[in-house]
Amino acid sequence: MSTATISATPPPPSARTSGRTGRLFALTGAIVGVIYGYDTGSISGALVFLSKDFHLTETEKGLVNSVLVFGSIVGALIGGKLADALGRKAAMLIVAGSYAVFVALSAAAPNVVVLDVVRFLLGVAIGISIVAAPLYVAESTPARIRGASVAAYQVATVAGIVLTYFVNWGLSGGGHWRWMLGLSAIPAALVLIPLLRLPDTPRWYVLKGRTERAVEVMAVTDPDVDPRAEVAAVSAALAAESGGSARSLLRKPYARATLFVIGLGFFCQITGINAVTYYSPQIFEEMGFTGNGQNFLLPSFVQLASLAATVFAILIIDRLGRRVVLLCGIGTMVVMLGVLTAVFGSGEPHGTMTWVGFGAILLFTAAFNFGFGSLIWVYASEAFPAQLRSTGASVMLTADLVANLLIAQFFPSLMAWAGAARTFAALGVLALAALVFATVTAPETKGRQLEDIQEYWRNGGRWPLAGPPDTVSAAPLGEPAVPPTTSS
Repeated sequence: MSTATISATPPPPSARTSGRTGRLFALTGAIVGVIYGYDTGSISGALVFLSKDFHLTETEKGLVNSVLVFGSIVGALIGGKLADALGRKAAMLIVAGSYAVFVALSAAAPNVVVLDVVRFLLGVAIGISIVAAPLYVAESTPARIRGASVAAYQVATVAGIVLTYFVNWGLSGGGHWRWMLGLSAIPAALVLIPLLRLPDTPRWYVLKGRTERAVEVMAVTDPDVDPRAEVAAVSAALAAESGGSARSLLRKPYARATLFVIGLGFFCQITGINAVTYYSPQIFEEMGFTGNGQNFLLPSFVQLASLAATVFAILIIDRLGRRVVLLCGIGTMVVMLGVLTAVFGSGEPHGTMTWVGFGAILLFTAAFNFGFGSLIWVYASEAFPAQLRSTGASVMLTADLVANLLIAQFFPSLMAWAGAARTFAALGVLALAALVFATVTAPETKGRQLEDIQEYWRNGGRWPLAGPPDTVSAAPLGEPAVPPTTSS
């Protein structure tokens, strides 16, 4: 990496310029998140009707969902390298353009084979998006609000899922599944406009040796810091690292971080959230609700509660900390899966038990978005130093998508074979394992600069204490030994 001299501090940006740039970052991140959420959830309603048109079996229904996830795995594997080679901004432009094209093609698919091929390609775009978008936001946001800013991407994703359920409900009367799938092509095309106006991230410019440009952009994106000093710190952190390959993730000091992100990513999905997202009409029918009105509208209220939970997480994530939010969310998921096991195990649900089951689904989904849903983006962007950040995010989200693939493909068959009670009991056991794993491994990174977080892993998964080098000891797991470093 070339290291150009940072000669001078650029003139401070005006408040108007900084505000406009911040709004554009927020706008593009929100729109991409909404499109991702819409494209993830739209199949839940469309599948009911296209299954009849294309005469799909249960296995073929699972494939329509899982082929998107398989494409997402491919996209996540290449997303980090793409974001490093071409830039975070270029990766986002590729994502937005691909969304527009492949969503439109999926709506026009003449048969299930074409639909599966197009959904695979759409999945590749989604995989790139879930690596590039959080990186783009995290690397352009001040440390004091970074957690909330990255978690805001999850708010937008949930908002997209909420939107898709209301759209599905509105279109369910005529069975218009092509409109359900295709409507998001319009905002995907429109988001290209603000993206073209934005710069890339300061840290990517440093990664490519363009330090003068990095200082200019840092002055606009993070007015709370001295841009020269901050870019110098980023440059020093990059110079200290040996490389950004996947092999580097398995070496000290980041092997522990790699284990954490892989485990968190896998548990995030294997505990069953996308079973609700993909198959909610079928789950509500199994619970005793009847008719398209209830089975399409009730999931909308579930996602509205999830949206509220995600917003609440954003309000407290940079105050209470990452661990509190994550563990509370997972713990509530465990309890709600136990309730669902009891509801389905009591026989055919009816009356009060039906509404108890609905409440459990609502709280389970809200708890996921409060904990896992909000934090996975934050940890994916925070766990590694700059040169390993995109590769680490790809590894974490690949683990997430592998678990998602298993849920998407096998959940309908497992429900048919083992029954709903045993299926949700198994998910409850997995959620309990996730709670134990997160309790042991999740660090508290609240308020720390991205370059400071590597010290946690270098110190064996413990925060170094402040003091002279010969007196430094370690703090308990997950508890910062010194007050978090914040920008003022």
